[in-house]
Amino acid sequence: MSNARALPMIAALALDAVLGEPPDALHPVVWIGTAAGHLERRAPRHGTPALLAGAAIVGLTVGGSALTGLLAQRMLQRLPWPLRLLVEAWLLKTTLSVRALLDAGHAVEEALADDDLDVARQDVRALVSRDPTGLTATQLTSAAIESLAENTADSIVAPLVYYRLGGLPAAFAYRAANTLDAMIGYRGEYEHLGKAAARLDDLLNLVPARLSSVTLLVSGAIFGGAVPTGVAITVRDHRETASPNAGWPMSTMAGLLFARLEKPGHYVLGDDLPAPDISAIDHAAQIVAGAAGLTVPLAAIVGRLVDSIRRLVRCW
Repeated sequence: MSNARALPMIAALALDAVLGEPPDALHPVVWIGTAAGHLERRAPRHGTPALLAGAAIVGLTVGGSALTGLLAQRMLQRLPWPLRLLVEAWLLKTTLSVRALLDAGHAVEEALADDDLDVARQDVRALVSRDPTGLTATQLTSAAIESLAENTADSIVAPLVYYRLGGLPAAFAYRAANTLDAMIGYRGEYEHLGKAAARLDDLLNLVPARLSSVTLLVSGAIFGGAVPTGVAITVRDHRETASPNAGWPMSTMAGLLFARLEKPGHYVLGDDLPAPDISAIDHAAQIVAGAAGLTVPLAAIVGRLVDSIRRLVRCW
């Protein structure tokens, strides 16, 4: 992998660890969400008009984000190298989230340790979209761990891999698609309007979700996870979720922690394992943090493989 892509990835992870999330006024992902929100509020909700409107929102938002990344990348070429590296790393950092993810997990853990379920239910809203009202301590623990695992793919592996493959345009486009999926890509009111966003997010995460299981397994080997169980539960349970992708990192984490993860009424991962205790959240956070660091060399491998395929295609 060329230094042109390796160093910004390393620097982006360092900036994230030190600075966390930038203010909303300076956060490109917030801008993407705001723009998409304006379009969504004016769109129809049902039938073919909603399907077409949803596809248009995806095209405008994802295409506009990719174009923004392309313009930024070209403007960066005019800057001296140290400043170019810093700015590019910061822009890349806005497409991923490690520190905020880990902090949100620890907040739930601390509230549960204090036996304050009301605070834990409030804190878990930063991690999951499900209604936390009435969730037990065990269910809140599971929800936090599930989100830590799933976001390894969405918020760490995918942005960095797409950056390695296509620079800032690809990273920005991925983040836009993933943001749209989080906003409108689910059933109910958005069944038709969010269809295009949901399908595009599924497609873009097919490879990153599976790669995230690899990074979690390697990190689990470093941080005391039950790796053989992680492999076994991944193979057995990754299809248990409605999403074709979310089950991969979540089932891997269930096995590594030797703990049953469950979203009541939807799925159970590792159903023959004991329920997780509160300390499992911290263990999951350790594994996710390790997986973040491992994503850089993983992106190198993926990038070299894709580069080789491209060269072969050109030769043919």
